[in-house]
Amino acid sequence: MEALKQRLELENEYLQEEIKAELNHRDIVGDSPAVAKLIKQIQMVAPTSANVLISGESGTGKELIARAIHAGSTRSDRPLIRVNCAAIPRDLLRVSFRSCKGAFTGAVQDRPGRFELAHGGTLFLDEVGEIPLELQSKLLRVLQDQQFERVGENRTQEVDVRVIAATNRELRGMIDVGHFREDLYFRLNVFPIDSVPLRKRIEDVPQLARHFCTVPALNSISRACVSLRPN
Repeated sequence: MEALKQRLELENEYLQEEIKAELNHRDIVGDSPAVAKLIKQIQMVAPTSANVLISGESGTGKELIARAIHAGSTRSDRPLIRVNCAAIPRDLLRVSFRSCKGAFTGAVQDRPGRFELAHGGTLFLDEVGEIPLELQSKLLRVLQDQQFERVGENRTQEVDVRVIAATNRELRGMIDVGHFREDLYFRLNVFPIDSVPLRKRIEDVPQLARHFCTVPALNSISRACVSLRPN
């Protein structure tokens, strides 16, 4: 009963984060061919169970795309759990596994990990290119088998999670120099989506300007302008 209570408390914590994100969520805006292609790709892949890899520069809306895919999926009634892979290794145990009391220094209680919390829903791996090479095999195993072991236990747990990953790194180049596993890349890159920077779809600027005039949060405008920077 105590374990169930803790899980529900943690799920509520993540759902509150999602509610806040949804309040700041804005529709994908633009009439350019690039945006039309993006929307078509989202509509195509959202109802499937395929893993998605979203590539693009920082500030081009990769998380917005991930949320749109989750919202259009059959998993939309379950959480979308976001993981900042740049936080690894500090957050490693919370990313992939449930840590058991005494499993490592600082583990004073059982705590469900991100895969457990995303069960039945979607796990969004933001900045997946930042995962250290020695930890990529653990992620690969979960993607292949939909199974993992809790840290501190030998019992295998099954999990049903759809993975959406995003990166601003050139993963192909990282593979060539041995910094990213090719087998993990193919597991993630089942359905690739490119997030196009605004400077390559300038025709969307007037519509975006009108849109942001209705948005009081100035940081939203700042994020949109990031992709206007020159090459």
